[in-house]
Amino acid sequence: MRVFSAADLAKVLDYGALIDRIDEFFRIGCTVPVRHHHHIDVPNEDGTTLLLMPAWREGDFVGVKIVTIFPGNLTRSLPSVMGTYLILSGKTGQPLASMDGKELTVRRTGAASALASRYLSRPDSRHLLMVGTGSLAPHMIRSHAAARPIDRVTIWGRTPDHADALAKSLTGDSFSVSVTSDLEAGVRAADIISCATLAVQPLVFGRWLKAGQHVDLVGGYRTDMRETDDDAIAKVSLYVDTRDGALKEGGDLTIPIAAGVITAAAVKGDLFDLARGTVAGRQRADDITLFKSVGTAVEDLAAAALAAERLGAQVT
Repeated sequence: MRVFSAADLAKVLDYGALIDRIDEFFRIGCTVPVRHHHHIDVPNEDGTTLLLMPAWREGDFVGVKIVTIFPGNLTRSLPSVMGTYLILSGKTGQPLASMDGKELTVRRTGAASALASRYLSRPDSRHLLMVGTGSLAPHMIRSHAAARPIDRVTIWGRTPDHADALAKSLTGDSFSVSVTSDLEAGVRAADIISCATLAVQPLVFGRWLKAGQHVDLVGGYRTDMRETDDDAIAKVSLYVDTRDGALKEGGDLTIPIAAGVITAAAVKGDLFDLARGTVAGRQRADDITLFKSVGTAVEDLAAAALAAERLGAQVT
């Protein structure tokens, strides 16, 4: 069995190819059991979790992402979330490779949002607002730039120094980068608004949104977290990565549904629908579209399969 590092994955998982591969996996489909959550008892520590995310395509690849969440690691100078992806032969069950779970996850998350943007944002979208400055942010930016002709990126973050550091890290990319402290003005000016935060209270408000925009939400992965308010959710055309995940786990949808602001039927489609052409994406230039993702093992398997093929870990 081979071991692939984050650097190995970064070399082969370019955003354009990864977007295409995720699109293929949603179009063709694969088997995705319900993800498994297991609580781990650790003395004097709450919230420790083992998360297992399996997926496979018959006769091709079998994969499982193994994620641990140990909140107490923040006091140990260690990441609270760590992960590994194991990919096996779908013909023999032989382990083929172990891959860095974090690099795989951040790249597939950005690529999935960019795939949604291909279907939902205006083709002439050029100005991206990035809300959030964490480890996902550069991947969200570069993925969106691989899907649309982005030539201007504006960054907003709660900590200005972090926003400045992110902007500097993007020096040399194909777009100009600036930082703003005025989130409202940033939202009003952008063609695409991408949010990757840990917010529990809305950051983006419906009254700020204008015709023709596309909103991309990848934070809010728990039912008590959200990045948009009820007004925003009520006025947009809604799409998700998977209905089963987003309607159960994403606070941006579960909170307004519980309040009666919308119903589950407000979701027009998911990435399976869009990739297969059973649901149309953007209908008019002046639509406001919104994509909510919480992640799915389909995306992990697609990314891992692409990496395995390019790095020489072939199915046996």
